[in-house]
Amino acid sequence: MTRQNYIFTSESVSEGHPDKVCDRISDAVLDALIAEEPEARVACETFATTNRVVIGGEIGLSDQDRLARYMDKIDAIARDCIRDIGYEQDEFHHQTVEITNLLHGQSAHIAQGVDAAANKEEGAGDQGIMFGYATDETDALMPAPIQFAHKILRRLAEARKSGAAPTLRPDAKSQLSLRYENGQPVEVMQLVLSTQHADEGQSSADIRAIVEPYIREVLPDGWLTDRTEWWVNPTGKFVIGGPDGDAGLTGRKIIVDTYGGAAPHGGGAFSGKDPTKVDRSAAYAARYLAKNVVAAGLAKKCSIQLSYAIGISRPLSIYADTYGTGEVDEAAIEQAVARVMDLTPRGIREHLSLNRPIYQRTAAYGHFGREPEADGGFSWERTDLVEALKKAI
Repeated sequence: MTRQNYIFTSESVSEGHPDKVCDRISDAVLDALIAEEPEARVACETFATTNRVVIGGEIGLSDQDRLARYMDKIDAIARDCIRDIGYEQDEFHHQTVEITNLLHGQSAHIAQGVDAAANKEEGAGDQGIMFGYATDETDALMPAPIQFAHKILRRLAEARKSGAAPTLRPDAKSQLSLRYENGQPVEVMQLVLSTQHADEGQSSADIRAIVEPYIREVLPDGWLTDRTEWWVNPTGKFVIGGPDGDAGLTGRKIIVDTYGGAAPHGGGAFSGKDPTKVDRSAAYAARYLAKNVVAAGLAKKCSIQLSYAIGISRPLSIYADTYGTGEVDEAAIEQAVARVMDLTPRGIREHLSLNRPIYQRTAAYGHFGREPEADGGFSWERTDLVEALKKAI
């Protein structure tokens, strides 16, 4: 049995964090290309610093003339992202930032692994291991520390953009240390919130007065107690923020994007990658399977590992771990998930309808624990395999 009484911490970062600005731009480029052609190939990386954004990587469409015309849209795509996030500061402004586009065509040697695998089926775009995880400690079947760290920052962004909190600015980070009792979260022991703000005269106490009502609104009743320690803008002023204060890169917040450190991670980032890249699509599939295992009552916690080789269509291995909470043997779960879902790269894309422009919305506040959307967004959060898994066991 896993440990039942402990304190665990996770952090999140806002959409205005420099790395998240880059994730957003990379996923916006991906969405625009998939909207143009569902089978588009994209591996887009973004770097941001003071008044500068550099976009590079490999993209591909079946029509090279269309691809050339698409290159003219990159500048506007990046500026739209920066404007929507809310950056209009002197040293990072959506109108004046210098944008350099270094995107080029995909390597033919990588493409051949996907397009013409030895077994005539579409192969994985790269080797690697991917993990999915679910736990019954929240309604979303997510670890509570990362789920609520995301919710705090999302609520503050809503308040900022609506005008309700006009002195807040886009760059922010949160961190929650939750005390667990009998395996369930019961109390916030430490709460850290650092947010960029407009007025140099605002103190840490001033910022706490602004953010505390929103934090209390988000957290479950009883979690904030007299023992909770608050650390709001603990270093003092935080006026210079975003890529002007710290450089950003696509794919640098992989733990924020997933389970906040509560589960293993295979190491691959998501943003800017089309769904032929198993770093992304197989991680979504693994979350989908783990969530359905828990939703089916087969375990209180579950992680699923998948592994792939470039050019090979089938997963090389499937591994399940229920941390001593399983109602059935883990080997039975491994066999069942392989029966209920085609885990080839194309099978994953078709089952989860991943060839759609649904990725820009994933770039901040987590890829997991979100509600499935009518247009196919967050399809990997569905629990529609519950009955099939029960029958397969």
